[in-house]
Amino acid sequence: MTIRSRSEMAKKVQIDLRGQEGNAFALMAIAENIGKQLQVPREEREAITKEMMSSDYEHLVAILEKNYGDYIDIYEA
Repeated sequence: MTIRSRSEMAKKVQIDLRGQEGNAFALMAIAENIGKQLQVPREEREAITKEMMSSDYEHLVAILEKNYGDYIDIYEA
């Protein structure tokens, strides 16, 4: 996933939880990538990742959506 500017973030990243991108490690990588592109400070990105890893899979997805929900669409159909 490559996004070059905030204006390109207007198009939400589509995340299908059933596929490879639904893997917990892939979701954490997506969070890190979006955070970098939004210039979220490293310490804050690390805190988000730590919170994502602090519980189960549903919690991980909820934290991803809480922090980057404006930039992603998560679905499972």
